[in-house]
Amino acid sequence: MSANDRPTGQQTKQQSRTYDSAFLKACRREPVPHTPVWFMRQAGRSLPEYLKVREGIPMLESCMRPELVTEITLQPVRRHKVDAAIYFSDIVVPLKAIGLDLDIKPGVGPVVADPIRTRADLARLRDLTPEDVHYVTEAIGMLTDELGDTPLIGFAGAPFTLASYLVEGGPSRSHERTKAMMYGDPQLWADLLDRLAEITSAFLKVQIEAGASAVQLFDSWVGALAPADYRRSVMPASVKVFDAVAGYGVPRIHFGVGTGELLGLMGEAGADVVGVDWRVPLDEAARRVGPGKALQGNLDPAVLFASTEVVEAKADEVLAAAKGLEGHVFNLGHGVMPSMDPDALTRLVDHVHTRTAV
Repeated sequence: MSANDRPTGQQTKQQSRTYDSAFLKACRREPVPHTPVWFMRQAGRSLPEYLKVREGIPMLESCMRPELVTEITLQPVRRHKVDAAIYFSDIVVPLKAIGLDLDIKPGVGPVVADPIRTRADLARLRDLTPEDVHYVTEAIGMLTDELGDTPLIGFAGAPFTLASYLVEGGPSRSHERTKAMMYGDPQLWADLLDRLAEITSAFLKVQIEAGASAVQLFDSWVGALAPADYRRSVMPASVKVFDAVAGYGVPRIHFGVGTGELLGLMGEAGADVVGVDWRVPLDEAARRVGPGKALQGNLDPAVLFASTEVVEAKADEVLAAAKGLEGHVFNLGHGVMPSMDPDALTRLVDHVHTRTAV
């Protein structure tokens, strides 16, 4: 089943209520009343209300408190009037949920106490069950009651990016250990990504079954790979994830950073919508991805630090490049930055809505 087929038996009340929203119509490549907008990492650490409710609460703990997750997820919807909400969580939450010793250190990112580097280490990657992330089901239930006809986007980290954190032990610029395993022990690498694909699929299924109207797979670090390596060593695991949730009929979005050379392959992996960062114009991205996919993106986030006139002019350039696309969801080419002016984001949403209103 594709995102263009209206789901029947498995559709939740919230998915039925949001089906005709501008965001989901754009994902399905249908005519829209205006170009829909949402921002990755919407809380973005830029909202004062976000900083207030998160004060003194570690990141992973905040992801496990349903009432806090609900509040943080709703904040950008209230303030910016975006067309979709993105579930507040972190890509390592399912790994923490299955018992891995990891933490998110401020200013650093996810840090893994005992990296995965041998075949024996794979035994630590057990199956994820809904009970492991019961707080996700609870939070999404609370959120969908509040969101009304605004869609909620669930998300997860893609197998390659999760593997990079697990193998490196934390963030890495060059991914030496990750690539060493991929090249030096391809069977161990394939088995690692396959296990992570199963965990990721289970995590997305929990979110969809709880009421998420779309899902996004973040492959933050996959731009470090050449196309041949992606096709051979990464794409099969991403395909497995997208296939696992295809039957739900919700749109599936695939996004990575620095993935201009991979856009076509990322589309082939099974996404309905391909996210594009700011490095490739949307019209060129459409040529690389090919027909049958909507695109998401792709204003350079740094533009938001310029004047309103510059922001609007650059947004218009994105919209001009998107003319003629089968479907377009306006987003930044990456995520919201901590020091951004929240009012600038609100003005950007208003501008895109006004410019594209039918």
